Amino acid sequence: MQTLALIGRRILYAALLLLAVIVLNFTLIRLAPGDIVQTIAGQMGGMNEELMLELRHSFQLDKSIPEQLLIYIGKVAHGDLGYSYFFNQPVLDLILGRVGPTVLLVFSSLVLSVVAGTLLGTLASRRLYGPFSHAVTVVTLIGWSMPVFWLGILLLIAFAWVFPVFPVSGMFTVGLEGGFWTRALDVGRHIALPMFTLSFIYIAQYALLARSVMVEVLGADYIRTARAKGLPERSVIWKHALRNALIPVMTVIGLNFGRLLGGIAICEAVFAVPGVGKLIVDAIPIKNTPLVQGGILFIAFAMSIINLITDVLYAYVDPRIRSQYVRRKAPKKMAAVEGGESK
Repeated sequence: MQTLALIGRRILYAALLLLAVIVLNFTLIRLAPGDIVQTIAGQMGGMNEELMLELRHSFQLDKSIPEQLLIYIGKVAHGDLGYSYFFNQPVLDLILGRVGPTVLLVFSSLVLSVVAGTLLGTLASRRLYGPFSHAVTVVTLIGWSMPVFWLGILLLIAFAWVFPVFPVSGMFTVGLEGGFWTRALDVGRHIALPMFTLSFIYIAQYALLARSVMVEVLGADYIRTARAKGLPERSVIWKHALRNALIPVMTVIGLNFGRLLGGIAICEAVFAVPGVGKLIVDAIPIKNTPLVQGGILFIAFAMSIINLITDVLYAYVDPRIRSQYVRRKAPKKMAAVEGGESK
């Protein structure tokens, strides 16, 4: 019951967040300069006034902004993100058609950054002032200082042109024949450069965080007790110390997921990955307003789901968080016991 109450509160917070995103996103796009009808007319080489009025009516541009906002919220509540007249498809269908490469790229980058960063930080904490720890510090400083788009361009130059090891763009080789593992290996080669580009800065962050937390945990009393009992050093570090050190790392995972989705557009644009981020970037210059609104809302929804999962896992990993939901019922039980004793 305590877990369900936690999930219920987080779902309520996520719904309020999505509502705020809808209102802010809709208002800013409507207040931005430019007219979608004029853009469509320019691409068609001209349009008569009657057709322009019909398009304005279909886009609800003849109504006030508050009325347009209420209509849009009602459509979103029924799962309708709008219709893209540039592609002649519903926005939701366009997003679902591009979500596969984005999900693969984001989650592979997330796993790579968490595993590599935590491993580097844990190994560096064993010899805090040793050569490996200093090397990790240098790598993390480079990762923090290098923009995503610049790193992507450098990797393209190095591993696609100078040393042609990885493909330059796309997600798969057109016309490739073979079984599942052949195709999976081909997708892995295509996604290697954008995955490393997107995760490099977060590898640096997780490495620094894991090293600082592990240094603090290794000085705790229970670690000294475990060593005094004669436990192997490997068991002390990887079984006892690392579990407590993962709690702050899990908290940062939920925050960094939003940043990963924020950087996905630039990464997909650099490597021409046919994902949701590139779809939104391509929709901005042509004033494809429904697609931009739907793409941003989809990213906000994904962030809310990941933050919900992170909160639940955080309560599962940390016993202190779980105990907070158990202790709330403790005063009632104590009051009942005290009442029985007084009788």
